[in-house]
Amino acid sequence: MTALGKPVLDPATARAVIDPQSYAAWDPLLDTFDRLREETPIAWVEADEEFVHPPFWLVTRYDDVMRISKDNATFLNNPRTVVFSLTEGIEFAKQFSGGSEHMVASLVTFDAPVHMKYRKLTQDWFMPKNLRGIEDEIRAIAHSTVDRMLEAGSEIDFCKLVSQPYPLHVVMQILGVPEEDEQRMLTLTQQMFGGSDEDLNQSGMKDLPPEMITQIVAGAVRDFEAYFAKLTAEKRANPTGDVASTIANAVVDGEPLNDRDMMGYYIIVAAAGHDTTSASTAGAMLALAQDPEQWTRVKADRSLLPGIVEEAIRWTSPVQHFMRTAAEDTEIGGQAIAKGDWLMINYVAANHDPGVFDNPRQFDAARSPNRHLAFGAGAHQCLGLHLARLEMRILFETLLDRIESVELAGEYARSKSTFVGGLKTLPLRITAEPATS
Repeated sequence: MTALGKPVLDPATARAVIDPQSYAAWDPLLDTFDRLREETPIAWVEADEEFVHPPFWLVTRYDDVMRISKDNATFLNNPRTVVFSLTEGIEFAKQFSGGSEHMVASLVTFDAPVHMKYRKLTQDWFMPKNLRGIEDEIRAIAHSTVDRMLEAGSEIDFCKLVSQPYPLHVVMQILGVPEEDEQRMLTLTQQMFGGSDEDLNQSGMKDLPPEMITQIVAGAVRDFEAYFAKLTAEKRANPTGDVASTIANAVVDGEPLNDRDMMGYYIIVAAAGHDTTSASTAGAMLALAQDPEQWTRVKADRSLLPGIVEEAIRWTSPVQHFMRTAAEDTEIGGQAIAKGDWLMINYVAANHDPGVFDNPRQFDAARSPNRHLAFGAGAHQCLGLHLARLEMRILFETLLDRIESVELAGEYARSKSTFVGGLKTLPLRITAEPATS
């Protein structure tokens, strides 16, 4: 179907792309993206009676997503929201923020030249040279996490015992959040990124109306802001060597950060800094549990581990999309794009493009090259990509040392989320390595 020269998605397909429940049913979603990539790689998505939203272009092909990701002059992160939202959510964000479509102002919402000024404040913190200095601390966290897992018995939920708390603890230590506050940070993150999922939003209710989901997300943002306002006062009075102290005392263009930008900086580090790694970690464990031979191979040959980490990040694609806005008339894949048009660059679709990745649904630890887009590309490439890889490598080194075998112990489940997603439960049966005297 076309409208004024635009290839318009049929209502059922359009709904599949934007409905959070679609992202919990992984294979049917990938089927949809396979068909779109082949038939309509640049497609116009319009609202229907249930899902009312501004129209946008859906971009599913790897090369097109890569081009948009790298061209930050033509495709902007501001002023329109960078996360798909229904019209009601956008209007609420404007009221919440005082006019901006962004409920939270952060690195992912800034364009040049502001973006780089803010990124540089903490960039050195997350570079390999600095991370080597905290590797022993991360390894200690990994060992204590595996201790708790083994103490829980032979049948466990890997998400709740390992993949959720481990990266959370690492990031909170770097940020400077006390350990006793980590569960609060996890709950708020799940509410903010998993607002549509009854197991994550703390409501226990299925099929919440959009206005209630928006209220849950807004409540999480308010709680984050209240927490970090108190932390800011502490770090200004008694600065330490953590990231929170850097943010609390930061100066840009000779001025301290304003409250909104400062709170957004805290939130992006605190929330996105662990939830995405949690998803990739669970994805890697799922793949290994489904393939006992691969577990045995990597136990014997740890040189395979970096490939497992990288493939898990591609295969899982925790950040499932971002939105961009065309700064001028342009074209993508031969399709004319007008100034002001909204675009969804879908990383799940791009990272499963068979034109770039052979047999993309297969978990292939030997995949090379593996130039996935799970961390984005260009100026907005993920600030914490080196930390994520390091955390995962250290954790799996520890797991491989201390677990003899692993297998699925029941049905696993994915979260209902269009933005940040991954496994929310992963039941496993584990056999520990025999104790040595």
